[in-house]
Order: sequence, then C-alpha cells, then structure tokens
Amino acid sequence: MAIRNLRLDGDEILYKKSREVENIDDRIQELIDDMIETMHKYNGVGLAAVQVGVLKRIIVIDLYDDKGPIVLINPKILKSKGEQEVEEGCLSFPNRFAKIIRPAEIVVECLDRDGKMVKIKAKELLAQAISHEIDHLEGEVFIDKIIPGTLEYVEPE
Repeated sequence: MAIRNLRLDGDEILYKKSREVENIDDRIQELIDDMIETMHKYNGVGLAAVQVGVLKRIIVIDLYDDKGPIVLINPKILKSKGEQEVEEGCLSFPNRFAKIIRPAEIVVECLDRDGKMVKIKAKELLAQAISHEIDHLEGEVFIDKIIPGTLEYVEPE
C-alpha cells in the first residue's frame, strides 16, 4: 500500500471522464488499497481514482463509522429523491468549502471490490459523498456547482 499524490485544482485530468473497469485484477486491488490509504491520510470522506491520476470508474468512501471503507466500481445512480443543501469540500481543492445542492437519497448500482453487483441505498452524508465522487468520474468538480456566494477559503492550521 502507498500514499498516492493527489491531483489538485488546475490539473486537467480532473475534468476528464473516467473509463469503466473491465477487469478487477491485482493492479485494481492495489489501486483500491492505495486510494483508501490516501483518503485516510488526508482525512477525506471519499476519493475517486481520477483524483490520484487514474481514469478508472472507482470510488472509495469512509464515513468513519463501524462499517469501514466502501468500494464502488463502475457506479451508476439508478434513482435519486429529494434534495439537501450541504456544505462540501474536496481533497483536490484543499481548504475550500461551499454550499451545494445534492440529492437527499440515492440508489446506486455498482460492483464491489470482489466483482459482485450490489445496490446501495444511501441517504444524507453517504448520498452526498457518492454523488460528489460520481461527479468526479464524469469530469465534474464541486467548485463548478456551488451555490453562488457560498465559497469560503479556510486557512490551513
């Protein structure tokens, strides 16, 4: 396992669409482990593979509850319901936070890291995190979707 370099604001890869994962092999498993380790190092809730420079449709999320990290490969939102106004940040846009509208609930279909098709029903923070990370897979970043006038820069400690 290794900490990977985060791609930051201004890196054009963040605006590229990620490709489907065809085969969950050892290299993909290693990438997933590295992504989880990288996300934890930077205290992130979620990380998309594109944020470490890999254009693959892989997301890792950890709400730091008793469930541990979740891995979503080739995720697709099947349904979304309602909306929530949330405060959001992004590891690729350090120290910047803003309000954004996200679905309140979503149903996602994806492969888990063992290649099994799973459906995840997500609400609140999990729905927000999955939506945010799926945007990354589409080459979309939160900074382009914020509610005008809500962007704040927080000085690092």
